[in-house]
Order: sequence, then structure tokens, then C-alpha cells
Amino acid sequence: MSEPVISEPAIDPSDTDAALRALLAGIDQSLSDPTRLRERLVPELRRIIEAGRAEAERRLLAERDGHACAGLICAQMDAVIRAIYDAVVKRLYRADNPTAAEQIAVVATGGYGRGLLAPGSDIDLLFLLPYKQTAWSESVVEAMLYVLWDLKLKVGHATRSVADCLREGRGDMTIRTALLESRFLFGDRALFNELETRFDRDVVQGTAAEFVEAKLKERDARVQKSGASRYLVEPNVKDGKGGLRDLNTLFWIAKYTFRVKEAEDLVEAGLFTPDELRLFQRCDEFLWRVRCHMHFVTGRAEERLSFGLQPRIAERLDYGARGGLAAVERFMKSYFLIAKDVGDLTAIVCAEMEARHAKRPPVLDRWLRRFKQHFRAPDLEADDFRIHTGRLNVRHDGAFERDPVNLIRLFWLSDRHDLPIHPDASRLATRSLALIGPMVRVDPEANRLFLELLTSQNAPETVLRHMNETGVLGRFVPDFGRIVAMMQFNMYHHFTVDEHLIRSLGVLAKIEAGELEDEHPLAHRIVGTIQNRRALYVAMFLHDIAKGRKEDHSIAGAAVARKLGPRFGLDAAETSTVAWLVEHHLLMSMTAQSRDLSDPKTIETFAGVVQSLERLKLLLVITIADIKAVGPGTWTAWKATLLRTLYYETEMVLSGGRSEIPRTDRVRLIQMRLREQLTDWTAEDFDAYAARHYPHYWLKVDAGRQLKNARFIRAAVEAGHTVATTFETDLSRGVTELCVYSPDHPRLLAILTGACAASGGNIVDAQIFTTADGFVLDTITLSRAFERDEDELRRAGRIATAIERALKGEIRIADLVADKHPVKDRPRTFQVAPDLSIDNALSARETVLEISGLDRPGLLFDLTSALGRLNLNITSAHVATFGERAVDVFYVTDLTGTKVTQPDRQATIRRAVMAVFEADLPRGDRGRRGTGKGALKDEQSQRAPAAGEA
Repeated sequence: MSEPVISEPAIDPSDTDAALRALLAGIDQSLSDPTRLRERLVPELRRIIEAGRAEAERRLLAERDGHACAGLICAQMDAVIRAIYDAVVKRLYRADNPTAAEQIAVVATGGYGRGLLAPGSDIDLLFLLPYKQTAWSESVVEAMLYVLWDLKLKVGHATRSVADCLREGRGDMTIRTALLESRFLFGDRALFNELETRFDRDVVQGTAAEFVEAKLKERDARVQKSGASRYLVEPNVKDGKGGLRDLNTLFWIAKYTFRVKEAEDLVEAGLFTPDELRLFQRCDEFLWRVRCHMHFVTGRAEERLSFGLQPRIAERLDYGARGGLAAVERFMKSYFLIAKDVGDLTAIVCAEMEARHAKRPPVLDRWLRRFKQHFRAPDLEADDFRIHTGRLNVRHDGAFERDPVNLIRLFWLSDRHDLPIHPDASRLATRSLALIGPMVRVDPEANRLFLELLTSQNAPETVLRHMNETGVLGRFVPDFGRIVAMMQFNMYHHFTVDEHLIRSLGVLAKIEAGELEDEHPLAHRIVGTIQNRRALYVAMFLHDIAKGRKEDHSIAGAAVARKLGPRFGLDAAETSTVAWLVEHHLLMSMTAQSRDLSDPKTIETFAGVVQSLERLKLLLVITIADIKAVGPGTWTAWKATLLRTLYYETEMVLSGGRSEIPRTDRVRLIQMRLREQLTDWTAEDFDAYAARHYPHYWLKVDAGRQLKNARFIRAAVEAGHTVATTFETDLSRGVTELCVYSPDHPRLLAILTGACAASGGNIVDAQIFTTADGFVLDTITLSRAFERDEDELRRAGRIATAIERALKGEIRIADLVADKHPVKDRPRTFQVAPDLSIDNALSARETVLEISGLDRPGLLFDLTSALGRLNLNITSAHVATFGERAVDVFYVTDLTGTKVTQPDRQATIRRAVMAVFEADLPRGDRGRRGTGKGALKDEQSQRAPAAGEA
């Protein structure tokens, strides 16, 4: 029960107060009808509130102080609520000589009780009564609430006596927390003082351990729901990990335990140092500033800092582009550094609470524990460290100053002996970061310890993440420090760059440990045969180390690898391997997803870059770990099948025709596995079905989809259908899959994409196969439009029906697309400059068009239609999306079946493709079509993920 957590800024509410006094004075003294009173009050109060909010926003932009803005809004709300109360008790329900039962105290609770309000925050009120509710108090409360509701304010309220509050607070931790933050507004002060005194004596006293445990459990559940990582690229500013609620929880715990009223009191209580208190206040102010801006921009209580909001908030906070980072990326880096600081503060408070509330074991238990530790405690190989309560700690505060290499040794010991690090040691490490200078960075022992940690077989992800959060990792490896808290402004990446790198190391360690054998059997089989294990782990650690620079991050990263390899202790061959892997870490994913793997030229070109089986193995494992670490849903069975196919085909070239499993044997094994699942098929039926598909179908389609396709085609044939569709949703990936079986048709791809475009469906992936008997089997993956499966399946059914009718000649897709609503200017949260590459060297038979640009519903239809109008024959299409960026690759020939080699013909293709993206360009760029590869590229498009980039 307190004043605000942060001292209230000096606010002059005189304008609001004057307007409210004038409003009350103008209300007829004899007015006694509640409806008429609301009609008189609400319009004027709404105008006063809007004017106050406008002033708060003006001051926020001018003064850049989130606390001042939130405090101003709160002070205005205090005045408005007081005015409503005065109007009600002086006009409707007068009590000139109130009895004891006609006393009331109006109290702010919860977030409102802290004295800080964002523009869209809830108003939590407690109407405190001395006894049970009377007719008078019920009428007053009801009249006040009706006015607040008519003002469209979100009001949480309770009407209770002091005894009710104490009883409810003892039984409900949420109510107890709300009462902890209660703040007197007006009314009977003595009544509020009684509540404050009795709450502290009867509820708080002696229950600190219970409260701390409940709040920490509540926090864990909350962050699990909103996102377990504080480095999610669309964070929840209020409830996410590292957000405002974490700071609130810290103060609730500290306030309850230390019985303080203000944050400043925590220094005297010994919980925070003065520097840590300033850090707490700086984090709180920044998060409040961002939150207030978000509410003002959206006009609602928006707490998720979405991609659409991030550029607008960055602009309002005056961030500009610098170096290789856009303004929005610099803003989000600041945000994630604040979130990291909130994590540090959380660790400090949790450590202190643990020390205060740890139960002392009985004497015998303590003696037995010392006995066990004496005989079982590991040898720490370092005199400056000890095991304290089962965790690794320093023996004295001068451990790091005596030997700065101990800052690396702390984490090496933690990994080596599988010991958690004591929060006191983590706190001391963060305070000692200045000790890590040039001499420590080149120290052979420090680098030996770090390399052993990085390549440890004890799953080093957890220890490296802890090392990063204390700041030691970025200080020891400055190139890593540059990407700490760096986000990439695109929809593909789920985490900041540093978190992605650490997660990718975790995936790699799990592959090596055999934990992912079922999911990645090939990687599991080959990882133990890799000779350059240290190079593999160092390359994984460095593959995105150069993100955010002006240069291509793969090339710049290779230069970083050549610099750091010898420092870490790698020999020349290992360093060269690391540099090659970093430079080419996107190659395998890009080739698998956007090239025709049945074209020998594709395999020949890829093998020419890889050059050795060892590199091929390394590249496969790195590619899998990289994609999986991007975030949930980015790894699919389709990608796994493509990578596996590319690996085996390349293995055959690099080994001179020898492969672990020859291609014909692989096809036969795949067919045998499918045959085992189709128990109701005769051998003749299956053999006839298998003969319909070319080898690349068996090698490129995952087993689950092959089983579904077999049953789907058989059902269509048995029903006598030459055209058939089926569809299903995939909730885990947030997509809907639509499968089409039809006779081959020169405009088939345009028909499929047009039907999707006409319904607003956005194609994010496509698998297109022709059978030996002239049919086509296409699987189109659409981004999900509805949350409920029933709604999504109805939409898929409409698309499927349109496709079937178009293929049967009943409707024209062009008419369907023309009838859809005209496309208005779409909001351009992202800007991906379109690019077209025309390459005649990638295939022996066709010209390869690689088209990238901003993804949108109908894009694929527009592209295929444009190519069709140019009389180009699409022999193979490879469709992929990476967040907001579409990468569509078409293998095409002229009508004569030859490559497109004439310069004027290529220029015509380029103009037609760029015209498709015209509406997606900023107005100033429209009409500026490219004349060569890379034309129209801007800095933002260069940072958008390449095919398969993680």
C-alpha cells in the first residue's frame, strides 16, 4: 500500500482542475435525475480527457519522459474521478451530515495505484466502506460507474469493507497484490489508513516467502504464455519476458519482503546498489515511454510491439539509420538491451529472496550434506571458486580482479562440472566486465577455455546464454558484442541475432548427442564421421556474426572467422574451413529450395562449390541447425526431404559415382516404405501407381505427403474423376495445404494461383510434379486466414471448387480475379525491393528466372500470368517465402523449347516482371524499373533474408 513506485513527476493539473470546477459549477443544483446528470457530464468530461491526452502526447514527444507522460495521464484521471464523485454526492445523493455508514474512501488499486497510466490502461478502483454496503453507498458507486462506462473507460472495480479486503487478500494472491499497490484518492482517509495498517499487520506480516513463491510462479506462467524468450522480435512490452510486468513483479516482491514504499528505499534496504537502482528506473522509464507511444499511435491498449508498429515508434523516438542498421533496427536493439537489463535485475532480486527465505536444514542434515560434499564435490581446478548451495561461486569478491581470465573460467567450470552459477557470481561478473580488455582477449589460456566451452559435449547452449546475459561473451568476443540484442526487421526471424546463434549451437549439440535422431536421421548418421568437429562448432557460432554491416554478412563473416580462428586456437586448415562454411552457410538451403534438383546442372554447380565430402557433411549439419534455430514452424518435412535429396545427389558426384545409398536404391527403399503402409493395395495396384511418378517425385516429397497423395489419387481414379482436389489445415505451421490432381495444362499454374488470388489466399509454398501419364499433382500451401479450423476449411473449399470449375472449363480464372475488389494501397510495413535474375548457366536446358520481392496475396498469379503473356513455357517452378519476402524461381523456355538468350527478349521479361511489383513500391520509386540484376535494390532489401537464410 503505497504512493507510486517511481516518484511522481511535478505535474501542473491546473487547466484540468479549472475546467472541472467550471463544469461542476454549471450543473443545476436541483438536478436529481442520474440520466440527465450523465448527459450533462459525459460530453464535457470526454472533451477534457481528450485535451489532457493530447497534452500528454505533446509533452511525451517534446520531453521524451515516459514517467512524466504516464504520471500526467494518471493525475488527470484522479481529477476526473473526483469530479464525478463530487457531482454525484452533491447533486444526486447528498449527505450533508453523513452517518458512520455513509462514509466511503475511493482508492486506486493495481496499475492505477502505482500512479502511472498509459493512454489505454484500465482504471482499477476500490470503493472502501466501513461496514456492509448501504443503499446510499450502492447508489453513489453505481452512478459513478455509469459515468465512467459512458466515457468508454475500461474500469475494474470492487466495493468492499476493510474486513472484506483482508479476507479476500488472504485467500487470493491477485487481490493481495492489488491491495499492496493501493493509493488513496479521496473520501474518508481514516478508513484507508485502517486498511493500510491492518493489511500490513494481518496479511503481509510473516507471509513473504509465500508471496515471493506465488509471484515467481505467476511470472513463469505469464512469460511462457507471451513468449519464453526475451528476444522475440515482436515482444509484448507489458507482459513479455523483460517487460514492464517483470519490473512490477520485482518491486512487488521487494516491497512485500522489505516493507518499503518507494523504489529508492531498496538501496537502504540493501537489495540494490545505487547503480542498480538507476538501472531499474532507466528500464522502467524506457518501457513506459515505448508503451505510451504504442497506445497513442494505435488509439488502443496495444501491448505487442509488432512489425507494423516498430518503424512508427522508432520515428517518434527519433532513431535514425546508422552504419548497417536501419532506424527501426537500432530502436529494437535498444529495446532488447533494456529487456536484458531487466533480466539482470530479476536475477539480483531472485538471489536475494532465495538467501532470505532458504529453510535452514536440521543439524544432522547439515552435517550429512557437508560429509557428502567432502567426498563427492568435484575438483574445481581453480582456487578462486567454490561450490555454494550446489552452485558455482567465487571464494572472494577479488577473484576476477586477481585474474581476469577467471571471468572465462567461471563459465568453463560451470559447463565442465554441470554446475549452475550462483547469482552472486553472475552479478560480480557483470560488474567486472571492464577487466576484459585486449590482453585478456588474446590470452592463450582464456581462448583455450572458451574454445573448450564452445565445443563442449555437455550441451553448452545454456552456459553460453548465461555468459551472454552477463555481458562476458560480448566483451570477450567484440564481434559478437556488436550483434547482441540486434533484431532483423523482417517476418522470417523470430529471435535476435545473438539468441539465434546460441540456439543454433543448441540444435547442433542435440544432433551430435543423438537427441534428434528420429527427426534428422541423415544428420545423426554423418555427424559422427565429421573430422573437423571444432571447425563445425566455431562456424555455427560465427555464421551470422556480421549481420547488421553494410557488406554481405556471409562475406564479412568469413573475414571475421579468419581473424578469430587463430585467436581461438584453430590451426590454418580449421580456420580456412570455418571461413568457407560461414561464407557459404546459405548455399545448401538456397539450392535445395529454389533450384531444380532433377537437373544435373544444379547438382554439378553445387558440387563445384562444395568440392569435398567433408564440406558437404559440415554444410548439411550447419544448414539444419541454422533453419531450426530461426523459430517455430520454419523447419518442415518438405525442407528436410529437399536437403536430403541434394545431399545424396551431390555425394554421388563428389565420390565419383559412389554414394552411401545410390539413387535407384533410395527410390526403391522409399517405395517399399510406402508399400508397407498401403496394406489394402495389391502388388499390381501399387506397381502401377509407382510407375506413374518420376524418380524426383520420390526423392523430393516427404513420406507423409506421399502416403496422402497415394490415397488421394486412388480415390479420384476410383471415382472416375480426372480433376480432383483435397485440402487440410496444419495448425502447427499456421498454413492450409491444398492438393490438386489434374491433366497437365499449359496454363495450369496460372489457374491454380489465380483461384487462390481471387479468394485472397496467399501462397507461401508449392510442390509441382508431372506424372508419366500426363497428369499433374500440385500441393499448394496457403497462409492461414482464420483462427477456427471450420472457417479456414470453408475458405479452402471455396478455392478448391474454383480450381475444379476452372480446370473443367466452367469458369475463367481471369474473370474471377477481375471481379475481386480492386487492390487499394497496401500498408507497407516492410519494403523489399523487387529483383530479377536471368541466368542461362544454372541449367543445361532452361533459362532460370529468380524473382524476389514483397510477398502478397495474388503475387504468384500475377507473375505466372505475366510470363504466360510473353509466351514462356514454365517447365519447373520453385516457390518459397521467407517472412515478408517471396522468392519464386521459374525454369522457362521459349515456345520453341530453347533458352531465352536474346538481350531484347530478356529486357522485355524484366520489364514485365518489374511491372508486377509496381504497386508494392513506395510512390517515389514507382516507374523506376531495373535494367540489370540487382536494380532497384535498397539497403532494406539487402538485409531481407536470402533463400533459406536464418
